Amino acid sequence: MKKDGFFTKVESVPYVDENGIERTRRESKLRTGRVLLIILPVLVLVAFLSCLRIVPTGHTGIVVTFGKVEDASLDSGPNFVLPWQKVVNLDNRVQKVSINTEAFSSDIQQVQVATTINYSINSQTAYTLYKTVGKNYYDNIILPRALENVKAVFANYTAENLIANRELLSGEIVSAMKTDMEPYGITVNDISIEDIDFTEAFTDAVEAKQVAAQEKLTAQTKQEQLTMEQEAQAERDVIAAQAELEVTKIQAESAYYAGEKEAEVNKKIAESLTPELVQYYYVQRWNGQMPSTILGEGGSFLLNLPN
Repeated sequence: MKKDGFFTKVESVPYVDENGIERTRRESKLRTGRVLLIILPVLVLVAFLSCLRIVPTGHTGIVVTFGKVEDASLDSGPNFVLPWQKVVNLDNRVQKVSINTEAFSSDIQQVQVATTINYSINSQTAYTLYKTVGKNYYDNIILPRALENVKAVFANYTAENLIANRELLSGEIVSAMKTDMEPYGITVNDISIEDIDFTEAFTDAVEAKQVAAQEKLTAQTKQEQLTMEQEAQAERDVIAAQAELEVTKIQAESAYYAGEKEAEVNKKIAESLTPELVQYYYVQRWNGQMPSTILGEGGSFLLNLPN
């Protein structure tokens, strides 16, 4: 027997093989102290690795001990837990999902709605969400509430108003979703209505109504234009009639004033005439011929003077 490094070698150990023949062999035994020096670091490394948990970036770690959810969350990166504890990773980044559903307007028109929801979970209360709902929280609470709220909001509007109020619809759905998701620590960031598709019958009816409205508007526009032209012509006629009346009035006033002026002139002439002045004009206009007739009365006489 001799020592060789880590081993104690035993040489020429006799044994009997299966054929009954005696033979010799070499055997070795590990020393106990040196075995521990080799195995102990390995055991420590295994224990270290069994306690180490890596939580990915953008996730929250949920610690589960024998099926029980601990009231604490792990941040992203390396974390240490007990070897028998399990870590469940929940994504706390903003997630985007598309939802297609069927809804009805207040006037019972069927519509197909395509929406997009952006949401995220609160990393500080993620363990509560996992404890009360589980990892499949989208299918369990987000999707059903989203479908319910879309239908409820659409039912408050007529089909025609749905088309023109997408932003208002989105706002009302977001408000309802925030109220429903807040107890679970889920934040609804935004809801976009991507498409609202009506039945072919309703689409055709809307198009026909729009065509009729456009034709009516065109007819009203033409009628209003014609009415404006007629009113403008009537106004021009009134102005012309008023102008003509004004001219007639002015002419009448002019004739009146002219007649008055002439009458006044005649009156003044008549007032200025005296027998002597009349006799003077007769004498001035006499051509020297004796009149063929002389009449006199009361000492007066009248000359029949030729022109």
